[in-house]
Amino acid sequence: MNSSADLLKELRIDRKAPPPEPTSRRGLWIGLGIAAAVVLAVGAWVLLGREKAIEVRTAPVAALGNGNAAATVLDASGYVVARRMATVSAKITGKVREVLIEEGMKVEAGQVMATLDPVDADAGRALSQAQVEAARSQVANVQAQLTEAEANARRLSSLVQQQLVARAQYDQAVATRDALRAQLQAAQRNVSVANRNLAISDNGVDNTIVRAPFAGVVIAKAAQPGEIVSPLATGGFTRTGIGTIVDMDSLEVEVEVNESFIGRVQPKMPIQATLNAYPEWQIPGEVIAIIPTADRSKATVKVRVALNVKDPRVVPDMGVRVSFLESAKPQATQAPKGVRAPAAAVSERDGAQVAFVVGDDDTVEQRTLKVGGKLGDDDLQVTDGLVAGETVVIDAPAELKDGAKVKLAEDAE
Repeated sequence: MNSSADLLKELRIDRKAPPPEPTSRRGLWIGLGIAAAVVLAVGAWVLLGREKAIEVRTAPVAALGNGNAAATVLDASGYVVARRMATVSAKITGKVREVLIEEGMKVEAGQVMATLDPVDADAGRALSQAQVEAARSQVANVQAQLTEAEANARRLSSLVQQQLVARAQYDQAVATRDALRAQLQAAQRNVSVANRNLAISDNGVDNTIVRAPFAGVVIAKAAQPGEIVSPLATGGFTRTGIGTIVDMDSLEVEVEVNESFIGRVQPKMPIQATLNAYPEWQIPGEVIAIIPTADRSKATVKVRVALNVKDPRVVPDMGVRVSFLESAKPQATQAPKGVRAPAAAVSERDGAQVAFVVGDDDTVEQRTLKVGGKLGDDDLQVTDGLVAGETVVIDAPAELKDGAKVKLAEDAE
C-alpha cells in the first residue's frame, strides 16, 4: 500500500514550480551581449587611436618692401589697343573655296588664310601661256625667212657686181631682207609682251590665295566657303574680308588725360597699369608719346602708353586704369633681402632656430631658419627658410613636432 501511494504522489503535477525558459530567447540575449561588447571595443579603439590635433595660433609671413616705390601723380582710364591690326581681304573678286583660319588661331607672316575659286584665273593663265607659245612660233617663222633673205641678198650682191643680174633685183632682195629683220624685232617684242602677260596671269592665280600680311592672332573670321568676297564691296551679301588678325606684340594703352593735368605727363614717364579684368595684377610700363592734339568736346588729350609685360591675358579693347608715377629715386643702400616674420614664430629646437609652417592638410613642417635681425619690436628679418605668403605657428608648444596635426585655437571645440 505504502509503495503504491508513493508512486501516485510522484505522478502528481506541481503547479507552483516556474515554467522552463525557452531556448530561443536565451540565444537572443547572448547575441545582443556579444554585439554590444564589439561596439564598445571599436569605440574605445577609435577614441584612443585617433591622433589629437594640437591647438595653435598662426600668423602670415610678409615680403619685405624695397622702399623704392614711386608716388602717383595722376590717374587716368583708357583701353588696350593694337597698333598693328588688319582685316585681310583678297585683291580680286571671287568665290571663297576654302577658309583655313579660326578665331584665336595664331598665324605666321605669309601663311595661307583662305583660297578663292581659281577657275577664271587658271583660264586666263592658260590663255597667256598660249599667247607666249604663239609669239615664239612667229619669231621662229620670221627667223627662217630672214635667213633665206640674207642668203639671197648676198648671192645677188656678187652677181650684180659681175653685171649678171639687174640692179633692181638686188635692191628688192635687200629690201626684203630689211623688212624681215624688222618683223623679227617685232616678233621678239611680242614674245616679251606675252611673257609679261603671263606674269600678270600668274599674279592673278596667286591672288586667289589669301595670305597673312604679318604674324598675329585671328580675332574674327568674316567669310565662309561659297561666299563672294570683293575688296570693293559696299553692302549686300558680298563680303569685304576673310578675317581680322592682330599683332599681339604691338599692344599698347591709349588713355585720355584731362587737358588741365596734361602738364604732369612726360614722355618716358613710368606708369602702372591695372586691367579691369585683373584688378590685382599691376603691369609696369612707360609713356610712349603725347598726341599733340586735344578733343574739344571732351577737353582731353590722348596719351600712348607702352606695357613692359607681354602676356596672353592682355587683349585688345580691354579697359585699363593707368597711374602715372614719379621717377623712383635710387637708394644708396641695397634693399633688404628675405621676408618679415613674427618673432614669436621662431623657436629653439636642438640648438637651431626653427619655425613651423602650416600646410594645406593642417599639418606642420619644421623649417630651419637664418635670421637677419629685428624689424621693429615684434618682427624678425628671415633671410632663408620662409617664403612670403606662408603661414607659421606662433608661440609653438613644446610638444609640437614636424608632421604634427594642428588646428586653430579659435576653431577648437
